Amino acid sequence: MPQLAGTEDGVVDLDPFSDETIRDRDQFDITVRETAPVVWLSRYGVWATGRYELGKRVASEWENFTSTRGTGLLDTSKKGNWRPPSPILDADPPEHTKYRSVMANVLSPAMIRSLEQHLTERAVEMVEELIDRREFDAQQDLAQAYPLAVVPEMVGMVPEGRENLLAYSELNFQAMGPRNHRYERAAERAKAAVDYAATAVLRENLAPGGIGLRIYEAADAGTITEQEAALLVRTFVGAGIDTTMYSMGLTFFALATNPDQWALLRDEPQRVRAAYEEALRWKTPGPLLGRTTAREVELGGVRLGAGQKILVCVNAANRDPRHWEDPDKYDITRKAMGHLTFGRGVHACVGQMLARAEVTAVLKAFVERVESFELTGEPTYLDSNWLRGWHHLPVRVVPR
Repeated sequence: MPQLAGTEDGVVDLDPFSDETIRDRDQFDITVRETAPVVWLSRYGVWATGRYELGKRVASEWENFTSTRGTGLLDTSKKGNWRPPSPILDADPPEHTKYRSVMANVLSPAMIRSLEQHLTERAVEMVEELIDRREFDAQQDLAQAYPLAVVPEMVGMVPEGRENLLAYSELNFQAMGPRNHRYERAAERAKAAVDYAATAVLRENLAPGGIGLRIYEAADAGTITEQEAALLVRTFVGAGIDTTMYSMGLTFFALATNPDQWALLRDEPQRVRAAYEEALRWKTPGPLLGRTTAREVELGGVRLGAGQKILVCVNAANRDPRHWEDPDKYDITRKAMGHLTFGRGVHACVGQMLARAEVTAVLKAFVERVESFELTGEPTYLDSNWLRGWHHLPVRVVPR
């Protein structure tokens, strides 16, 4: 655990990407949040805030805090990136608007409802098989395996080559941080995966009836270009698997380590959605959000110059006692909606309804079939610049 660093005039000398912080981010979050409304992270020369209201402003006010220069640590207008800019993640209105409209139409509530039966059937199948084993890795065997199975199916990707998706997604998120050993390792692992991702999302490689070809329908209508359609499919796959798998694993961890909340959920399974929302607040899978100031702007009493990076410490904001009562407690009776995990405003996660549908399908299947469960060993943390979660989460279940 990192020690509280000496601070002076809002300067914080802690590294958000150190091994110590990645293993246990809570102390870093507390230091950033409680030192000042806005702090200067001296090791990287960027601003940061861990306050809920200020984080909400940064996430919402695209006019002041732009996404066009990257949503990670680095200013991609200066350093570039390993992948082409995403037309939805790395753009602001008015250019961003048509791409978000395309994705919102494809991922409409009606579309999500049409997928629910399939998501439920796959969840039941997977959960029942694991319960028969009694002991398994809740991260690898369930939280990771389920999105890796259902997301490519929903997109319409052919089965061959899907094993590349993990390496591709890992590079996507490691690149959000500094160009350190984690990034270099991910880049080496993803050499084949980058080529796979570029071709697997092309129209001719997608099956009829899936989300992928529904995105291409916008190209047929002239709303977007063929190349932009491919980039949107690629963005959806690259951003939508890891975040879901780690949020699911963190939810299982929350329930395993809070047996009173598990007992409440077991007795009142209609609370599965609330259990997931509270887990998203309590241990955020994406603990950082990057923006760049589009102009000189005041935030929390600090004048930020144009073109400066600011990081929202999302997990710190999601536990800000100025906004949340008893914020460090995992409580599934809490009204956790309003957390910043999925962002805010025009850049709020366009796939959040699908993520909720996936995780709640698995949780519901699990709750209906399990009397109790517990950890059987120490979870292995995820070694990631930009994501938070578990690599391994060993559990033992007692069936109903």
